Amino acid sequence: MMAGELALAALAILLASLLGLVLSHFLPLLLNPKAPRGSFGWPLLGETLRFLTPHASNTLGGFLEDHCSRYGRVFKSHLFCTPTVVSCDPDLNHFILQNEERLFQCSYPRPIHGILGKSSMLVVLGEDHKRLRNLALALVTSTRLKPSYLSDIEKIALHVVGSWRHHQPAAGAKEDGGGGVRVVAFCEEARKFAFSVIVKQVLGLSPEEPVTARILEDFLAFMKGLISFPLYIPGTPYAKAVQARERISSTVKGIIEERRSAGPCKKGDFLDVLLSSSNELSDEEKVSFVLDSLLGGYETTSLLISMVVYFLGQSAEDLDLVKMEHDSIRSNKGKEECLTSEDYKKMEYTQHVINEALRCGNIVKFVHRKALKDVRYKEYLIPSGWKVLPVFSAVHLNPLLHGSAQHFQPRRWEMENRWR
Repeated sequence: MMAGELALAALAILLASLLGLVLSHFLPLLLNPKAPRGSFGWPLLGETLRFLTPHASNTLGGFLEDHCSRYGRVFKSHLFCTPTVVSCDPDLNHFILQNEERLFQCSYPRPIHGILGKSSMLVVLGEDHKRLRNLALALVTSTRLKPSYLSDIEKIALHVVGSWRHHQPAAGAKEDGGGGVRVVAFCEEARKFAFSVIVKQVLGLSPEEPVTARILEDFLAFMKGLISFPLYIPGTPYAKAVQARERISSTVKGIIEERRSAGPCKKGDFLDVLLSSSNELSDEEKVSFVLDSLLGGYETTSLLISMVVYFLGQSAEDLDLVKMEHDSIRSNKGKEECLTSEDYKKMEYTQHVINEALRCGNIVKFVHRKALKDVRYKEYLIPSGWKVLPVFSAVHLNPLLHGSAQHFQPRRWEMENRWR
């Protein structure tokens, strides 16, 4: 009899828990009838898995196309375990970003906090975020003002390209005096280049130093776990990422201590800027800032470079125009002379190619924000506490804003410049 009562009690608790889960999932729908139209999907999971289904970068994907056609370019959903308003509308996206910290606040999913750390610029809010953002601007300013900035980048690029001579020949390729046709995984090489540039500018480390290779190995584990299922079990990508961050933190702290013990000797990198602001940042904040710098430049920059090469590989005409522009500028320089900032400013068509690769590539598709209060925008009500996702790719691929939006056409940016 006792066993039967325990079983009934356990069943009652299970049913109550399931009912509570269903109510907590759908209750926001009942309490906010004036929110945009949309659907919430299943309890707990919501529509997150459909939203994150991989798709080509120059398409919106099935989820957004389906929901925009059914509910309009602003709709509600249940994503990342919370009620969400998704915006594919350019005006609303602009409104959200322009009202940062007034009406909306950065709000990334909780598991990301465990990987990035509590002092990451993507996690901290309010005055702390402003302080770190000002330091990021100082990084950009200090690196651009360095006389060796462009030459450092050029040397690293030549070093990466030069290493391709040591790659294995392609299978079945005919050997010749140059060693045969060699295989290069360009996306990986672009990552090496971007990482080497950032490590040089932030920590003053060259690609050949052993500590650089060690940081890169840990950083690759960190990146794999950043977008993995947030399950902290030894051996999972998420757990490996948390552990990799701890190792990177230890390495950077060691570099900081070495730099301090070396006295007034300056390397001219951004770590010098961080150490000079010792009263503003704790060591943990400095480590997080270094990691943010690597994260912010590594994946986005390397993906952009890869996208440019990919799209130019599909368009012989655009590739020829870029080559002609570069050859024209290079012809006015000495054989060993590095390009200057003025030379890069002359690369107008190259800039059009970069702009178009950013538009078609959609490297950053959306960002996470949260409404700090009830927000009314036109006919929409965004309830307080709801997540808000401004989707940039929906603007980039909007045929009303960009003709033949799914096609790579750098010349469209010539018209953009004429209208400015």
